[in-house]
Amino acid sequence: MLTILGFAMIATFLVLIMLKKMSPIAALVLIPALFCVFVGKGAKLGDYVIDGVTGLAPTAAMLMFAIVYFGVMIDVGLFDPVVRGILKFCKADPLRIVIGTAVLAAIVSLDGDGSTTFMITVSAMYPLYKRLKMSLVVMTGVAAMANGVMNTLPWGGPTARAATALKLDASDIFVPMIPALAMGLLFVFALAYALGRRERKRLGVLTLDEVLVEETEPVLVGAGSGTEAAKKAGGSGSGADLPEDPADDEGFQGLDPNRPTLRPKLYWFNALLTVVLLTAMIMEWLPIPVLFLLGAALALTVNFPHMPDQKARIAAHAENVLNVSGMVFAAAVFTGVLQGTGMVDHMAKWLVDNIPAGMGPHMAFVTGLLSIPLTYFMSNDGFYFGVLPVLAEAGQAHGVSSLEIARASLVGQPLHMSSPLVPAVYVLVGMAKVEFGDHTRFVVKWAALTSLVVLGAGILFGII
Repeated sequence: MLTILGFAMIATFLVLIMLKKMSPIAALVLIPALFCVFVGKGAKLGDYVIDGVTGLAPTAAMLMFAIVYFGVMIDVGLFDPVVRGILKFCKADPLRIVIGTAVLAAIVSLDGDGSTTFMITVSAMYPLYKRLKMSLVVMTGVAAMANGVMNTLPWGGPTARAATALKLDASDIFVPMIPALAMGLLFVFALAYALGRRERKRLGVLTLDEVLVEETEPVLVGAGSGTEAAKKAGGSGSGADLPEDPADDEGFQGLDPNRPTLRPKLYWFNALLTVVLLTAMIMEWLPIPVLFLLGAALALTVNFPHMPDQKARIAAHAENVLNVSGMVFAAAVFTGVLQGTGMVDHMAKWLVDNIPAGMGPHMAFVTGLLSIPLTYFMSNDGFYFGVLPVLAEAGQAHGVSSLEIARASLVGQPLHMSSPLVPAVYVLVGMAKVEFGDHTRFVVKWAALTSLVVLGAGILFGII
């Protein structure tokens, strides 16, 4: 019964948000509360929620201060050179813009943090998509898939969890998987090319004179629209006042080069601070929430020594902080009920028990297939510490090594990064002003296909 109710709860949640019958926050709170009563454990709902909130509180704290830190870094111009390079390549061509989105997301994903990736990518690309009237779900979908493939880096989370759960070395898991993951990333780039061609066919290859300029609200302070830049330059903001060549139009490059928050004299300090912060994350010198808390405080103090300026920067990013932290704590209700009632355990056991006996020698393949839906419907902790050891034990009984099982478990990550249980996805859709249900409808099929490409490449190369 718990198995059926668990799947029913997840299905109800997904259907309601995709049909836009409920907001994600309301659905994350009310649906699990209702199912908790159905299970007959309504009296323990408070305990489950507190356990869920306690478990996700460090994540919420990390996201809150990460948004402030990277928001400040965007404001002061740390990422402007990278963004200018990507946007100079993109120009006003929808095909190049979609490819540029995938490349930028993949590059920034090297830090191992999805929230960082989405903040920088959306801040850079959002004004372009808005001014050219491109599909914003294409931007969120491509960014999420590129980040999902790169999320398998040893410091990204899943690989470390698999290594810990099965008592293996993370490099032994990740390094052999590189060819398969590279094929997955190439597929994302190919998909970006195809989606870009579709957008180009719909919109055409534009020049700025042909673009209808609109007033667009900036994603973050410092990510102003081209119209605002034109006004600062003394123009009226109309398309006729903008230069012919989009590559030469600074205002069109997403990050206003004349914004008052720029701190060019502190560029190398900010770069060094960010490198030290990311190194400390990878080396685990301190808990990640503590690192971002310290980093945000230091960045604000050095770049904006005057109290009114600091308050202005915090206020500028307060909406994103509130939206994301609110969504994380709402998700804590969902995960708390799933785990507290035992639904997750029963669902995992049912899936493992229903694997046909003849599939025993192919448990690595089975693990790869199961990782696609399971890492979408479950947290990485739940999958890697709850399900993976069971799959590994079943594999060993049929002569399949734990290393193969561990490698196969990484296959589902491209889809996992769009799971409603991943806090970073709310950063992505919130900053891009995209409905979560619209993002889900668009990305699920493509992300699942990307995962299958990784799985197929792993089998083809003899890795899995």
